[in-house]
Amino acid sequence: MAALGGCAVLLAAALLLSAPAATEAYDSLDPNGNITIKWDLKEWTPDGYVAMVTIYNYQQFRHISAPGWQLGWTWAKKEVIWSMVGAQTTEQGDCSKFKTNPPHCCKRDPTVIDLLPGTPYKDQVANCCKGGVISTFNQDPANAASSFQISVGLAGTTNKTVKVPKNFTLKTPGPGYTCGRATVVRPTKFLMGDGRRTTQALMTWNVTCTYSQFLAQKTPTCCVALSSFYNNTIVGCPTCSCGCQNNNTHPGSCVNPNSPYLQSAIDGPGKYTGQPLVQCTSHMCPVKVHWHVKLNYKDYWRVKVTITNFNYRMNYTDWNLVVQHPNFNNITKLFSFNYKPLSPYGGRINDSAMFWGMKFYNDLLNQAGPFGNAQTEILLQKDPETFTFEKGWAFPRRVYFNGDNCVMPPPDAYPWLPNASPPMKQPWTLKLLVFWTALATLLAYYA
Repeated sequence: MAALGGCAVLLAAALLLSAPAATEAYDSLDPNGNITIKWDLKEWTPDGYVAMVTIYNYQQFRHISAPGWQLGWTWAKKEVIWSMVGAQTTEQGDCSKFKTNPPHCCKRDPTVIDLLPGTPYKDQVANCCKGGVISTFNQDPANAASSFQISVGLAGTTNKTVKVPKNFTLKTPGPGYTCGRATVVRPTKFLMGDGRRTTQALMTWNVTCTYSQFLAQKTPTCCVALSSFYNNTIVGCPTCSCGCQNNNTHPGSCVNPNSPYLQSAIDGPGKYTGQPLVQCTSHMCPVKVHWHVKLNYKDYWRVKVTITNFNYRMNYTDWNLVVQHPNFNNITKLFSFNYKPLSPYGGRINDSAMFWGMKFYNDLLNQAGPFGNAQTEILLQKDPETFTFEKGWAFPRRVYFNGDNCVMPPPDAYPWLPNASPPMKQPWTLKLLVFWTALATLLAYYA
């Protein structure tokens, strides 16, 4: 028995050590999504190398929006950055030991940001200068990567003397991403412009970063409301979905749309730090998604989806919406949105879809106000074997806005069909039936 107990302890310890960290990101709708950072050493210099660094967004529906990415790391030795093209560091650091021509950055742990659009052409490289905004391959493949060139000194001049940096961090600009170690991989090959010759990087290493909404923020950023043509009840976002109105502990966190101080609140101190200023609501969410079951035909049914922006300080550029619903394999027509199935289960089940706005039409979700919404209608074909309006089947299972999971109403609050009896009334009916049956039996006994 003691030996068995010892084996059990060892097995439990092994499982504990092999288990993923609590903050490790995994999303069943995008199980392989990540951001990969690739360093390609292109040439040696007298004291180091010149490298092309590219950030690839391999996530299906989570992009990096303004004000953009911030990439950081720690040098393995005493490296410096002599120059950069297409990006810059936020600080130069202490370069006092260099008497002439100081480096671009001498910090042991530099932080790099993208340059803004409109940067002079001589300071650009391909895929740079977009303000740190990176789209997804699903939504905009041409803008799903960001690159810069870096010249590193005091670094070694051979594959054996160069050391890969450590402790990579990726902010967007807040937290949320966890980056693994840099791994040396097979050198990248580049095809020349004429298509007849390839060149090869001197050395290549990759860094993989994954996203966790838990690390990104403690509170949700969106919520879902539900309604239908067959029930007058509108199920709103759950109260305090993204926070509660509390002017004592969080003064100035929300503002009423008819307040005379609306503009001054928008232009307050939080304007330049990106602090949200939302319209005062019961849910206090920056974004609300309303799913309305609109019409029922013989062979089809129609849904209206409305996305409303309650944040007075934010225009959501290139927004996207991901919805999970069992009838998405029968989408027949979509109005005013782009659409692509996600198929996270290898194509066996198609119950997840990504929606986003049309370029120059509704890809910009304006800040709170009369124009702060985007709408679409979805026509779906009925499957006689699975279709039903009962038990909340017509409503989505999960909803994401810009990659963040939205708060759903509790299932027992979903709009019921008219012929469905409210569940709370059944126990009282049963109790009355039992009471009258017992009373009749008692009267008959004494008659």
